Amino acid sequence: MQNTTLKKISEILGISISTVSRALKHHPDISLKTRQKVIDLAETLDYEPNASAVQLRTKNSKLLGLMVPTVSNYFYETFISAVEEDARKQGYSVMILQSGNDPAIELDNLKLFRQNRVSGVFTCLSSSTTDLKGFERMREMDIPVVFFDNVPDVSGIHKICMADEKSAQLAAELILQHPYQSILAIFGNPQLSITKKREAALQQAFQSHPNIQLLIEHAHNSDEARTISNSMLNKHLPDIIFCMSDEVLIGVLKTIQEKGLRYPDNIALLTISNGTIPKLFHPQITYIETSGEKMGHLAFSHMLDCINGNADPKELLVDALLVQGGSL
Repeated sequence: MQNTTLKKISEILGISISTVSRALKHHPDISLKTRQKVIDLAETLDYEPNASAVQLRTKNSKLLGLMVPTVSNYFYETFISAVEEDARKQGYSVMILQSGNDPAIELDNLKLFRQNRVSGVFTCLSSSTTDLKGFERMREMDIPVVFFDNVPDVSGIHKICMADEKSAQLAAELILQHPYQSILAIFGNPQLSITKKREAALQQAFQSHPNIQLLIEHAHNSDEARTISNSMLNKHLPDIIFCMSDEVLIGVLKTIQEKGLRYPDNIALLTISNGTIPKLFHPQITYIETSGEKMGHLAFSHMLDCINGNADPKELLVDALLVQGGSL
């Protein structure tokens, strides 16, 4: 079936193509009666504007690029869902790509974004990316880039981050409310900006408490967290295990289960989480909320400001909140 065109609508209604075009844009020069006739017929004929023509006219493709290391991550899933929801409401589509934490794939994805003439890009930086030239090229082409979660440690760019330092500070304050003397803290990839911030804040919080033993380990994924926690629990049973993320928590929970331990009876648990995993267990695990959904909504709002030229490069923070459970 041939696509309905502006010409077809103009022929049926006996008005000019320019009048049809302006009526569909709700131009005030066109009477309300004529506008309604055009809109009603366009809906009846299932008229859709030519996307390429709109893009050339407005220089806005209404397509956004979104890149994450992997979509199989609870935090990224909720971030993507929030961005996609807000984008749909504003008439945008979202092109989602994975980098696999590989800088080479990251560059290929940026090329795909450029080829598809995206209006803006959301990206969580690969853990091993050190060269930002690919992202600088996007900026040179007037394509705004909003970094989120794992962001470059440079100024003059758009960043949406969790309140990582506050997350760790809240965790430390909560731990200090209990008579714990030994803490096993398992963090993520030490190259990630979120790991660096959270680890530094936790260490600083315990500097004035030399009587408390704080042991820090790093795990790149849940399997490594499982191996590390298993090895450490074979040597010594700490009073509490602090997990930096859901991935770490999953690995630790597997170890606890395998060893026949129970929280909080044998060992206490505290985590930084998006909230999904802690709520699956009974008693619910106490966590510091880092919401991917809230970050996604904030990132999209900031992206719109960037596209409209109303945003200066800056870092915006999503607040951290304590959610009490029964694991301490």
